[in-house]
Amino acid sequence: MLTYDFSPLFRSTVGFDRLARLAESALHADQAAVSYPPYNIETTGEDTYRISMAVAGFKEDELSIETHEDTLTVSGSKTVEDGDVTYLHRGIAGRDFLRRFNVADHVKVTSAYLSDGLLVIGLVREVPEALKPRHIEIKVGTPGSLVDKAKKLIEGSSKKKAA
Repeated sequence: MLTYDFSPLFRSTVGFDRLARLAESALHADQAAVSYPPYNIETTGEDTYRISMAVAGFKEDELSIETHEDTLTVSGSKTVEDGDVTYLHRGIAGRDFLRRFNVADHVKVTSAYLSDGLLVIGLVREVPEALKPRHIEIKVGTPGSLVDKAKKLIEGSSKKKAA
């Protein structure tokens, strides 16, 4: 098994603890637990995504979707079937599951629907205006004139405080 040492990266960075946890959990993921239920993650636009999960046999009230901080959790819990059913072959898995997805900052769930045995979850990245790139206007003039204007503003406010 390959192991990776991320310590050189984290010696020179601050605030990337989440990245360390993501890398650690990805390296130690149990492949058996990851295989059920099968799912697809798709990009449907520049900032939109879709997760489709094959949940054949589950009803709407047996499924749960929750978000908390940077984690999307999808779980399914089958209710006990009524009546005596004798299966000759049971190929449709109906076991309980819990699937966690790590989502990036500012990614929100916008929709969820169940159709034809597929649970489809819509997500969108909504970056706040304060974090979006903005254009800075470049003015023509000498820096000295801007400095002089700033000094006048400072002197004017200090004279008002002294009075």
